[in-house]
Amino acid sequence: MRLGLALGYWGRGPSADHVPLAQEAERLGYHSVWTAESWGSDAFTPLAWIAARTSRIQLGTAVAQMAARSPTTTAMHALTLDHLSGGRMMLGLGLSGPQVVEGWYGRPFPKSPLTATREYVDVVRQVLRREGPVELDGRFHSHPYRGADGTGLGKALRPITHPLRAELPVLLGAEGPKNIAQTTRIADGWLPLYWSPTRPQAYEASLADLQEGFLVAPMARARVCDDIAEGLLPVKAMLGFYIGGMGHAARNFHADLMARMGYEEEARRIQELFLAGRRQEAVLAVPDAFADEISLVGPRERIAERLELWRKGPVTDLLVLSPDPHTLRVLAELNS
Repeated sequence: MRLGLALGYWGRGPSADHVPLAQEAERLGYHSVWTAESWGSDAFTPLAWIAARTSRIQLGTAVAQMAARSPTTTAMHALTLDHLSGGRMMLGLGLSGPQVVEGWYGRPFPKSPLTATREYVDVVRQVLRREGPVELDGRFHSHPYRGADGTGLGKALRPITHPLRAELPVLLGAEGPKNIAQTTRIADGWLPLYWSPTRPQAYEASLADLQEGFLVAPMARARVCDDIAEGLLPVKAMLGFYIGGMGHAARNFHADLMARMGYEEEARRIQELFLAGRRQEAVLAVPDAFADEISLVGPRERIAERLELWRKGPVTDLLVLSPDPHTLRVLAELNS
């Protein structure tokens, strides 16, 4: 199991510690570093900044949102960064949810998310392989565009720039069972939002057809500390926000995932509190047990024991979310 550093996205402004953390992770032997985006900073620009200040560590987006860019635009970002970094790019994509797609990007959320995802990946693959002009008679991503409001003058094109790698890794952030199963068929890897090494049955059916070499790269917040309850607070804050606020009351993929993992009543309570404006109560309503099983928090000895559970399953890459160099160093030592 390889280690990756997950930096996430910016809050109010850029984080001064992101480049030093990436450099330290590279020094410690981490395999990859990952950036993200929501509705603020984008995923690709910080990754290019980090690429210029590192030399070996792989560079991934976890995730770049599909609604933010056409698939050809995303492929242009990926092939450009792959060239500039000497072949270190890993493209992680996610569909996001209706609240963000329609509220921030001003686009309709696809009525068939699986089809939209499949077409998006198809177009990205065509660009990167550059075997001919990009052509797809798709429901969501037609190339050339054939809509009734078009001119009819669109021409199928292939990229001017020759991609460095035709098989640049494409990973998908998928949450629903059918979406995860499709991911194992059309992508090179999967980026789980929540992964519990003690509940392999939560994803067992969706991962039934895993092929050799397929990447399973969950993100886990980590902190080496003596006070476990205190160390779990950032995990609970993140869960409170995602489960309570990242989606509509009637359609929240994160809450649905928590429910499938055995915490349905708790997930609905978190939603209820958060949407009522009682955000601190929503955070406190997150069960310590759930926060604990999807993270690595506690003294070194405890983390060492729990790390063994992560190694026993299908996880190939553990993406560590931690701003603490000491924690990164401890995990590198334990995983060596």
